[in-house]
Amino acid sequence: MADFFSEATTGFLAPIASFLKDPNVTEIMVNGASEIYIEKKGKISKTNTVFEDEEQLMAAVRRIAQTVGRIIDSKNPIMDARLPDGSRVNVVIPPVARKGIYLSIRKFGKETLAIKQLVEGGALSLSMAKFLNLCTALSKNLIVSGGTSSGKTTLLNVISGLISKDQRIVVIEDASELQLQQEHVLPMEARAPDIDGKGMVTIRDLLRSSLRMRPDRIIIGEVRGAEAMDLLQAMNTGHSGSMATIHANTPKGALDRLETLALMSDVALPWRALRSQVASAIDIVVQASRLRDGSRKITYISEIGELTEEGKYEVHDIFVFEIQSVDEKGQMMGKHISTGYIPSFLHEAIAQGFTVDETLFKPQQKK
Repeated sequence: MADFFSEATTGFLAPIASFLKDPNVTEIMVNGASEIYIEKKGKISKTNTVFEDEEQLMAAVRRIAQTVGRIIDSKNPIMDARLPDGSRVNVVIPPVARKGIYLSIRKFGKETLAIKQLVEGGALSLSMAKFLNLCTALSKNLIVSGGTSSGKTTLLNVISGLISKDQRIVVIEDASELQLQQEHVLPMEARAPDIDGKGMVTIRDLLRSSLRMRPDRIIIGEVRGAEAMDLLQAMNTGHSGSMATIHANTPKGALDRLETLALMSDVALPWRALRSQVASAIDIVVQASRLRDGSRKITYISEIGELTEEGKYEVHDIFVFEIQSVDEKGQMMGKHISTGYIPSFLHEAIAQGFTVDETLFKPQQKK
């Protein structure tokens, strides 16, 4: 691994070496040889750095492809892969890419964050952290929802760190990013087909296999296809405490997205029955958002209730982030508040011997 990056930053990736080494740079976006952007501390900016020409950039792309055992050419113009350090790389080349060669590298965070650090950084409040700890201890099924680059994976990694160390955890991902610290963890990674179109292993394949592995918890890096139906069925048949991320902008949108993805499976259910599956499977939705100033916050923690008589989802917000003002630097000023909604499983927690501070849910005055 060290040899790869030593060679990369002094050789074929030399033009972007400083960004690869900078811990504050989280993503590098090359839009053709003469246009390079970076994301730093949540903000995207254009750099003055360039590759000499498209030939130099293509040589770098081929070297990456060779390292990860992939082919990138006119017949295979798109490549998704994981670098030796865990960073994710995506490449699109002409004629699909109209502007030149597109190379995106999302760097892999080497530091494992704890929920205390997110509280100290203002991503969530102490009350929210205590509540998430309770949800994890009670084995509530939890979805982390958010848009692109909202910090979903980081947040899932932090929440999964609250799981008891004596549990057997199966982790399923497209590209390995989660860094669970528990002892009994079985990470599995999907595999793309080879150049002959064979050997593909999907998230759905891995999820179905995991159900026969006696897991206490199933964690899916991201639900993005027909595996949504298998996850819902697993959550509804005893695999409590499961977690996953999904692309959506609101807690209600996360449920709609799960429903849509489940429809991609080969299991045919009437729409109301499917919605009932979603509502009964998901206990909590944690909404991650990237605000306009580049900061990342948990903007909602919501409990999912039963379907209404009209077949609509009931989403009860427990905590929300309220934006109050924008300062002279453009930073969003606000605070996390509790709405006053009491989670339906509070009595269950008390009956199981958990000490629950009910003032966590005391409604706070909005300003």
